[in-house]
Amino acid sequence: MAARKIIKFGHPVLHRRAEPIININEEIVTLARDMVETMYLAPGIGLAAPQVGVSQRLITVDLSLGEKPDELIILINPEILEEEGEAIEEEGCLSVPEIREKVRRPDRLKIRGFNLEGKEIEMEAYGLLARVFSHEFDHLEGKFFIDRLSPLKRSLIYRRLKKQFGLTSPS
Repeated sequence: MAARKIIKFGHPVLHRRAEPIININEEIVTLARDMVETMYLAPGIGLAAPQVGVSQRLITVDLSLGEKPDELIILINPEILEEEGEAIEEEGCLSVPEIREKVRRPDRLKIRGFNLEGKEIEMEAYGLLARVFSHEFDHLEGKFFIDRLSPLKRSLIYRRLKKQFGLTSPS
C-alpha cells in the first residue's frame, strides 16, 4: 500500500464522469488499498478514485477513520437506488481545501455496488454515512459539494477557487 496524492479542484479528472470498472484485477485492488491509506492519512472519512487522479468508479468510506477495521467500506461501481429525507450539515472536501459549507443531502440512501471480491453489496445508509456516500458518488459524476449550493454562494466560491488555483473557469 502507498498513499497517493490527492488532486485539487481544477484538475480535469475531477470534473468528468468516472468510468465503470469492468474487471476487478490486481490494479483495482491496489488502487483501493492505496485509497484507504490516502484517506486515513488525509485524514478523511471518504475518498473517490477521481480524487487520486484515477477516472474509475471506486469509493472508500470509513466513518471511524481506521479505528474500527470492520467499518471500512470499499465499493466498486456504486449506484444510488433510493434517496429519502433531507439533512443540512456542514461539509468539506479533501480536493477543495479550506472551504466548508452547509449542504443539503438525503438523510437516507439505499446503495448498491461490488466489493473487491466481486460480490454485490446492497445497503442502507443513514445520517453521516448517507452524506458521505452521496458526497463520494458526486465525485464519480464529476461534481463537488459546492455544486449543491445556491447559485450565488456557488459563484462566490468558484471565484475564490479560481483565484486560489489560478483557473480560467470553474470547470
